[in-house]
Amino acid sequence: MSRLLNIARKMKPSVSRHNLLFIAGLAWTTAGGILLWRALAYLLPYGDLLFWRISGAALLGGVFFLALFAKISRKHIRRIRGLNIPYPCAFSFFSLKSYAMMAVMITGGVLMRSTELVDKAWLHTFFITMAVPLLISAAGFFYAWAGGKEVE
Repeated sequence: MSRLLNIARKMKPSVSRHNLLFIAGLAWTTAGGILLWRALAYLLPYGDLLFWRISGAALLGGVFFLALFAKISRKHIRRIRGLNIPYPCAFSFFSLKSYAMMAVMITGGVLMRSTELVDKAWLHTFFITMAVPLLISAAGFFYAWAGGKEVE
């Protein structure tokens, strides 16, 4: 059994806690980028009032960041910095609860697109509203990685 544990330890993709902040920033940037890409795909065919549609969705995203994501991202930054092992697994930038929440959100997005639950003319609003807080949070992870302190 101990031999199996040694093999598992050697295969674990480990990174420093410091670089785990960078990986978290990459993960959140990727998620936000995918949502923005999808938003543009839905938005461009409906070019009328483009500025207002994007501005309104971005404003909603900013409110969503302040209401929820600011607290979540600060919590993750503190959790990563407080890990009691110097080289945690590269995937430990999220807690299990956060991975579950991410799975629910991805499933919800796929269902919204595939079932046309939301009219495609307005689907961009949802995607931009979700992308903005993800990208702002990603900036917070990159700032923490670069040596800054998270905002309390």
